[in-house]
Amino acid sequence: MTVFLSFSFVLLLAVTICVLIYLKQQRQTINAALARLDALNGSDSGDASDPYMVLTVRVLDPIGLAKRESRSARVVADHMPAMVSKRVYQQVMKELGEELNARGIEAEMAVEYR
Repeated sequence: MTVFLSFSFVLLLAVTICVLIYLKQQRQTINAALARLDALNGSDSGDASDPYMVLTVRVLDPIGLAKRESRSARVVADHMPAMVSKRVYQQVMKELGEELNARGIEAEMAVEYR
C-alpha cells in the first residue's frame, strides 16, 4: 500500500512540475506578444502621438453628378467612366478645399483608391 501511495505521490509531483513548466512557457509567450504589441503601438517610446480622425467622402453617383453638372460629361461619361469619375473627385476635392480655405480651416486632402 505504501508503495502505491509513494508511486502516486511521485506521479502527482511529476504532473505538477510539467504543468508549472507549461504555465511558465505560456507566460513567456504572452509577455513576448505583449512586448511586440507595445512595439507596434509605439508605446515603448513614451511619446506616442494621439490618434487622429479622418473624414472620408464618397460620391455615390459620380457619373450622374458629372452628367448633371457638365455638358461634355454627358457625351464622354458613357465611353470613359473611369476618367469622368476621377475628374469628379478632383473637382469635389478642389471645391471642398476652396470652401475650407475660405473659412480658414487647414486641411490635408488626398484621393484614395480602394
